[in-house]
Amino acid sequence: MTGAGILKGMAVTARNFVGSYFEKERLTTVQYPEERAPLPENYRNFPFLVFDGDEAQAGLRCVACQICEKECPPQCIYIVKSKDKKPDYMGKPQFYPATFDIDISVCMSCQICVEVCPFDAIKMDKVYELSRRERFDALLMDKHELAKSNSYYHGIHPTEATEVDTRLAEAAAKKKPAPPATAAPPAVAAAAKAATSAPAAEAVVSGTLPAKPTPPAT
Repeated sequence: MTGAGILKGMAVTARNFVGSYFEKERLTTVQYPEERAPLPENYRNFPFLVFDGDEAQAGLRCVACQICEKECPPQCIYIVKSKDKKPDYMGKPQFYPATFDIDISVCMSCQICVEVCPFDAIKMDKVYELSRRERFDALLMDKHELAKSNSYYHGIHPTEATEVDTRLAEAAAKKKPAPPATAAPPAVAAAAKAATSAPAAEAVVSGTLPAKPTPPAT
């Protein structure tokens, strides 16, 4: 039949056209903000500071080494290192950032701060609704706003967070000092002494070593 191919092609086009309005998986738009498209795990938008334990400021992994501040291309990170040390969530004294600010109006989400951090203290978030009503101070996020728990990190980047935890646990195990040697129990020490003196006694009996002279009786 003449024109059958054209009719078949138009039927496919019509089916796709109608389906793009009614088939959920084929809809190209979502009704934002009531609906939000799911974000992939490797999506990144803005940095945040990871803390362990229950208390944000005491559990911050950041030790204010300022590497991320120096490597940031737009220079939007501002850090002031503490003068003293405070115990972290494990009780180990550590330096901490007295001030840690990031200007969200300048940050370009390049993730270089994450790549250069030797302590896995800063990671990329998925939050993209960062608009503010004010133009100046409100655009500067401090460490209290940036701090988020390790469980939150696992929630948005589960695969990456698991790898980081494994790496940190292995590093902590390598730094853990060996347990001090303890004295052997008396029974074990006596057995070891007897085993050491046995070869010498056999040598005396066999004549290879001179026997110790017996002192004269008095």
